[in-house]
Amino acid sequence: MPKIGIGLLGTNGHQIAQLLRDHSRAEIAAAEDSDLDALLADPRVAIVSLCSPRRADQVEQAVRCLQAGRHVYSEKPCARSEADLDRILDAAGQSGRFFHEMAGTAFADPYPALAGVVRSGALGTVVQVFVQKSYPYFGGRPQDEAVDGGLFLQVGIHAARMVEHVAGCRIAAVDVVETGRGNPVPGGGLRMAASAWMTLENGGVASMVANYLNQDAFGTWSNEHLRIFGTDGFVEATDGGLRTRLVLKGGDRGPVVPGWGEGLFHGDYFDAFLGQVLDGAPMPLSIEEELHPLRMLLRAHRTESKGEDAWTAH
Repeated sequence: MPKIGIGLLGTNGHQIAQLLRDHSRAEIAAAEDSDLDALLADPRVAIVSLCSPRRADQVEQAVRCLQAGRHVYSEKPCARSEADLDRILDAAGQSGRFFHEMAGTAFADPYPALAGVVRSGALGTVVQVFVQKSYPYFGGRPQDEAVDGGLFLQVGIHAARMVEHVAGCRIAAVDVVETGRGNPVPGGGLRMAASAWMTLENGGVASMVANYLNQDAFGTWSNEHLRIFGTDGFVEATDGGLRTRLVLKGGDRGPVVPGWGEGLFHGDYFDAFLGQVLDGAPMPLSIEEELHPLRMLLRAHRTESKGEDAWTAH
């Protein structure tokens, strides 16, 4: 059967060109650094994957693509305000086309297995969640948040997704503080670290650590940790997801085996998106579930305080 045509706009982020090599159902029909008009003029393009040179431009680009009858797969953050997020969703609804963010955080190993532990009820009631996302600093890190969305939105979104999509707890409110301390560029706008405190709809709490302070010697690009504490035990993934552990009232179960995630989606989120477009298959998450972590972060308002940035969302 003919493959569906994908138009790639930009390379600023996790563009899917490599994923499309020898893909059984999709192929690159066109690729442009920044010329959206050229992509939309190509009748072979049915889906546009947005990794735009400036993340701040993606809202208008997503809306244009949807209005032009194209489905859209967008690098995160797909919007930088809740109003803009709703503009995209309204355009998708009016056009009858699908929109999704590159929101596959919870579906790569080892996280489906951890989600399976939670959903099995083995932990009892989830009470507290801790997430750490640490990336390295390098000279090309944008000092202007309009380029990549900034630390809070483009890194913190992974943490928020882990709370909701792995631990299974919706966020009710967020308090965040950021700092530019440690930024090697004098007067630069890059925030180097953020800490967040969240209350959850089930009455529990969560906390997040995000920064650009990982070191090459650590061995993996992302120094990430996830710990989910319940009334009957806890489960964790540490050291960039390389190590897992499940401890229950009945004893230490050791590493979390993949079987815990049986029946849950496991794989690349783009393939799920293709299944929706081509087969009408349901996504692993509803669009509301997919974007709720971002929506909660977007409700935060920045205020200046002692040279740092404070955000709150309620």
